Amino acid sequence: MARILSLFLLGLVAVCAVHGIFMDRLSSKKLCADDECVYPISLARAQEDYNAPDCRFINVKKGQQIYVYSKLVKENEAGEFWAGSVYGDDQDEMGIVGYFPSNLVKEQRVYQEATKEVPTTDIDFFCE
Repeated sequence: MARILSLFLLGLVAVCAVHGIFMDRLSSKKLCADDECVYPISLARAQEDYNAPDCRFINVKKGQQIYVYSKLVKENEAGEFWAGSVYGDDQDEMGIVGYFPSNLVKEQRVYQEATKEVPTTDIDFFCE
């Protein structure tokens, strides 16, 4: 029985590693510049370091620039989070889109106003 349970757990870990995990939603809506949220809204600079608490978020170092793609609509007592990708010399998080607290950054350049309200989906909070 222990061997069967061990094999089951090993298989479950393999499935999660290949297919990922759907995490809790941080919001039911987001603001974007377009319907698909693929165009950058702005370029922001991190005012302090931020260590991602889980795979929905990105690590950010003070001074790094971040392309902002969407802004989650704040609900209840949840914090205000934006989705973006680090831009710069540090390749660790560059190109990976994830969430970070909006109060962590200062927008430097606005490309387009985030006027499109789009519902979030499970894939917005999917972790590989």
